[in-house]
Amino acid sequence: MLAFPDPVPTTASSLLANTEVVVAAAATLDEGLDCHDAFPTKAFEHFRERGLLTAPLPVELGGSDLCEASETAALRDVLYLVGRSSLVLGRLYEGHVNALALALRYGNAETRRQVSADAKAGHLFGVWNTEPATGGLSMTRHGGVLELADSKCFASGAGHVTRPLVTARIEDGRRLMLIVPLEPGVRAETKSWRAQGMRATATGTVDFSGLQLDVGAVVGEPDDYLRQPFFSCGAWRFLAVQCGGIAAVFEALRTHLVNTGRGGDPHQRARLGEAATRVETARLFVARAAETAAVAEADPEAAIAYVNLARGAVERCGLDVIELAQRSVGLSGFLETHPLEQRIRDLATYLRQPAPDHALASAAGYVLDAPRAFHALWQKL
Repeated sequence: MLAFPDPVPTTASSLLANTEVVVAAAATLDEGLDCHDAFPTKAFEHFRERGLLTAPLPVELGGSDLCEASETAALRDVLYLVGRSSLVLGRLYEGHVNALALALRYGNAETRRQVSADAKAGHLFGVWNTEPATGGLSMTRHGGVLELADSKCFASGAGHVTRPLVTARIEDGRRLMLIVPLEPGVRAETKSWRAQGMRATATGTVDFSGLQLDVGAVVGEPDDYLRQPFFSCGAWRFLAVQCGGIAAVFEALRTHLVNTGRGGDPHQRARLGEAATRVETARLFVARAAETAAVAEADPEAAIAYVNLARGAVERCGLDVIELAQRSVGLSGFLETHPLEQRIRDLATYLRQPAPDHALASAAGYVLDAPRAFHALWQKL
């Protein structure tokens, strides 16, 4: 792992002012990135140099306070801009932010100090929670030594994320969060990640068997990872990345119609209008979901329900924009040389998030059981 000079701490507002330029430059640094077993190494080096990897840290620990509730709008815009530039970068960066947010929320003072030092040293964080069909990561304690067994799957950044935050099953069946120091390129298998889109996320299986850690690797208490309302409400962050990806597909469609001179066709204009409506709908839902999540402790059930509704809305908007773009552009949009082709593949893949039906049904249950009228359910959040 390369050691980078400590970025100069900045406020969230000053960071945001430069983010669009930073992510646009980062997206051009890795040539031929849309291929299996690739990873945007140079782009993340650029992020490190520009302070994006330390931005989630508190100012006093060298960051920009991006994970503070007061800076929710700034974090939303940063995630949107990264996702609009590249969903691959957006997925990996959101995982980095999520891991740091969890460590900062649930970790003790030493954990906060250590993750801050690691982020400033250039380590990439991520959250690996998905279990294989059988087995799954477990941990046993032998005095002051923690020993891991088994693996995590669908781990984005496998072989490149050197500070994953993982959940491990302990003896009583609960799960404990750990930050596991890894060397680049070890314990990772990515050959099975042959997905249609998001190819360069280096997603795979990581085997932790036999790895020993000291107790300082523990973050928080058992089952803190699933603690509500933060577990469900945190989904707004990946929604912001998805929203950026939806906007990128729309811009590619709009540019195509302008460049081909087909924008005057009334049918094309109707489809573009429908697509624009979906883009704005997704943006508004994400903005409100982020605001609601920031004050979720005031009414946890209401906040969770709203973020779950936003999940369904953003997914539907994304699928609609994909369909409208493909209908408008036609067969040329399926050619690898067309700007829409990769954007659509990546978006369609990234829209597939866990348990969408459960999230929607849970939100509907809240609406059905609420004592207030629908229009008043979220007025106080």
